Order: sequence, then C-alpha cells, then structure tokens
Amino acid sequence: MTTMQQQPATPRVALYARFSTDLQRQTSIADQLVAARDRAAKEGWLIVAEHADEGVSGSVPVTLRRGGKALLADALAARFDILIVEGLDRLSRDMGEQDQVVKRLEYRGLRLIGTSDGYDTLAKGRKVMRVARGLVNELYLDDLRDKTHRGLAGQFGRGLSAGGRSYGYRTEAVDGGRRIVIDEAEAVHVLWIFEQVASGRSPRAVLFELNARGIKSARGGTWAMSGLGGSMARGLGLLQNEIYIGRVIWNRRQWLKDPETGARRYVERPQSEWQVRQAPELRIVADDVWQRVRLARGPGRAYTGGGVPTTLFGGLLRCAECGGSVVAIDARHYGCAAHKDRGPAVCSSKHTWPRKRVDQRLIAEVRNELLGVDVAGELRQRIRAHVAAATRAAEQGDPRRRRAALQGDVERLVDAITRHGYSPSLAGRMQAAEAELQAIDLEAQRARVTSAGATALVDQAIAEYKSLLMQLEVALTEETDRLRTRQILASLLGRVTLGKDAAGESYAELQDPAQRLLVAAGGGADGGGCEGRI
Repeated sequence: MTTMQQQPATPRVALYARFSTDLQRQTSIADQLVAARDRAAKEGWLIVAEHADEGVSGSVPVTLRRGGKALLADALAARFDILIVEGLDRLSRDMGEQDQVVKRLEYRGLRLIGTSDGYDTLAKGRKVMRVARGLVNELYLDDLRDKTHRGLAGQFGRGLSAGGRSYGYRTEAVDGGRRIVIDEAEAVHVLWIFEQVASGRSPRAVLFELNARGIKSARGGTWAMSGLGGSMARGLGLLQNEIYIGRVIWNRRQWLKDPETGARRYVERPQSEWQVRQAPELRIVADDVWQRVRLARGPGRAYTGGGVPTTLFGGLLRCAECGGSVVAIDARHYGCAAHKDRGPAVCSSKHTWPRKRVDQRLIAEVRNELLGVDVAGELRQRIRAHVAAATRAAEQGDPRRRRAALQGDVERLVDAITRHGYSPSLAGRMQAAEAELQAIDLEAQRARVTSAGATALVDQAIAEYKSLLMQLEVALTEETDRLRTRQILASLLGRVTLGKDAAGESYAELQDPAQRLLVAAGGGADGGGCEGRI
C-alpha cells in the first residue's frame, strides 16, 4: 500500500535525466530537462535539484550511477516531493529494477511524473502502465543488444575491429569502421615481456620491472598480475592472448549482470560460439617464443587472484603506505595487495600482519560496539514493544470478537433446541461452538501468562544476544552469506588502516573514533582517529 506524505503548499521538485550514447542526442540531457522544467513551471512547483547521467546505459543499476546515487540520496533525505523524468526508461530499462525503484520512491510518499510516457503516481492505472512500460523497455534493451551484437559480428567478419583493446595495438579509421594495426612503441614492450618469461623469469618479476620503469599498461595505469599473467584456462591476460601470434578470437565472453548485486561480470561463452580469424599481419611474437612461454609457465602456474575475498576482513582493510587494499597473502598473514601484485614501485610497504591477531582485535571491537549500553538499551526496548504488541493482539484482537460471536451462536442453538427439541445436527453444531470457545479461552490464558512473563522473556533474549556476541568469531566464520557478513562488518568498523610505526609495532587505525573506537592494549585517541596496537 502506497504511503503518501503530506506535501507543503509549494511542492519541491527534483529532475532526473539520462542518455546512453550520442545516438540519443534528440532526447539528450538538455532536451529532457527543458521538458521537465516546463512541466514544473506550468504547475507552479519549486525545482530544488537536478540530476543527470550522460553516456550511461539504462541497464546500469541506478545505485551505480553518479547522478542516480545523488537522486536516491535526496529521496532518502526527503529533500523533494515530486520527481519528474522523461519516462520510466530514464530510471532503468531493466523491468525488475525499474519496478523496485519506482515502488521505493512512491512508498516514501514521492510523486513520480513522466513527461513523455505519461506516467503519474496519482493516476489510477499507473500500476498497469508501469508493468507495460517496464516490459517494453526491457524488450527494447534486448533488441538493442541483439542488433549491436549482430553489427559487431559483421565488423569482425569483414576483418575490422569489434571493440576492445589489446596492449600493443591501436585502431585506425578505414571505410566501414576501424582496423586493428600494430602499435610499434608498445609492441617493443610486448616482445620484451614474452622473451623475459620464455627465458624463465617469473611474470611477477617482469611486472615489477615494468612498473619500476614507469611503462603504462593498456589502461594507462600500473600493471597487475590479472592483466599480465591472467588465466591460461580462460585465456585471460597478455601472456595468453593469441592475437600476438596472429590469431584473433571474438565472442569468447559476454557481460552479464548479477541480479543480486547489480554488478556486471564476464561469463565464458561455449567454444562453439567463438569466432576466430587468422591475421598474420598482427603477429608480434614468434611461434618458438610463444611455445617456450607455455612450457615455462606450465598449467599449474596460471594467475588465479582477483576473486571474491574468503577471509572476514581481507579487502576491507587499507594499507597505511599507499591506501590500497590489504588482503590475505597466505594462510597466516595479511599484506598490501598493491605491493604483492604490482611491486615496490607502486607500494614500498613490505609489512605483513598476522591474520589471526588482526581478526581477533577487530572482532573484539565489533563485539564492544554491539555490547554498548545504547545498543543493548535499544534492543531491550524493541523486544518489549514486540512482546507488548503480541500480547495485545492475543487479548484484544480477532479472538475476542470471535468469542463474542461464538457465545451468541451457542445461545441461539440452546434456544432452538428448547423450542424445537433435540436433533443431532443442532447438538453437533453446539458441541463444535463450545469446543472452539474452550480453545479461545485457553489461548487467552496463555496470553496472560505471556504478559506476566514478558520481563523474563526480554531478559532471556538479551542474555542469548550477549552469549552470541561472546562467540562472535565462530558465528561470523560459519555464516554462509559471506558477502552480507562483510557488508555488516564494513558498516560497523568503517575504514580500517593497517600499518607499522617507527618501532616496528603494528597498529590498526579507525576513523570516527567517537563511534568506532578500537579498544586494544597500547592504543590512544586524538582528534584524527584512534590507534589500537596489534
């Protein structure tokens, strides 16, 4: 059921616009905002915010867009009363997400208006329109995806670029599209990398030297093992890319959106769908060097990093030296991911921290946070309110009205038997009514017992809560939803930085000490944070 807030005399309006490519200039940001402003001016409404996302596909979740996030933040803070968009597809072209976003906005009492598609929260048929528009928008996205894929397949078949960039190559304009050609400056580095690994040098050592020499990767940043070593099984990474021996493969992988997180990830296509083109003009590496790299690495030496962290705090921690992620570098230690995967030229920190000790310190901090007086007091109040509501429902709800109705039935049945005499049907109906009355009386008695023992129940729940917290480490490590667990830990702890001081002592530094004070031997607080010795 939609809950509408009472709007002020002059409603506050937010505008949102989005387009994905230059092909949509006819419905560009400026055009969409003009139509929205005209609608607000016509109604005499006050515009308080304008948000937009340029060059962003409608398949990208709203929460992952810069303008979309700002819009939702304003909605949660109740900074506007009405949202005007060109159409629901500006919010999302995914039917499920579109429906969810609209429902959330309308539940918070916000009115949603589409200047082009005619959607209006106040319209009686808005739910039907929302479903219909959502279906049309999603089908449009599917059709656009299919057309784009067919177009890229045609480009590849004609020997042109179908998108993507491999280090060592660039594209140049030709009739009908762009053609891949060798970038001579980068090709020198490609050949050097292959020759170094073919001679027996480890990819990690090669990567460290590339970063030390300031040689930029294909994306213009530092080199990482995922981009250089990659995975031999999946054909990922520079050392696995067959374009360097003149064999171009397309349609090997596709992007799919995870419905749980909204994040996109690569998914391998069946090999039968791959398209392969021989392009000897693109060869940079000789066959013998290519084969020696295969032999030097071996099937068991493929890079397997970059997955979802399996430790409680790996990836949630930050390195004091470079600000990068701290991850589990082995079974017993945390270390800086940048130093491990990109080398000392990116992060000079060689520090490691014992995983067990760090986990214990941080779990102790979480436990102290959840055992705080404020938390326990709020929990106690909520349990009492829940018990009170349950008691009222049992004593004053439907059972009371049903009891009165049953008593009336019994009286009428007794009167009927008195007037017309005994009959099996009347007697059976009266027995059933009396049995239900007894059941209701028993339930009321139980409700009174529950009411009398409410205090004991609250105390028992608090005791169980504290007992669970004392075994928090076991509860967290046994939690099956590791992603959810890590999200909760991150919200409780905030940013945690690991480092070592001049004396070589390890420390964990937390921001916002007033709320996230790390309690540990040797710690101290000041205006900029709090340090706890590890």
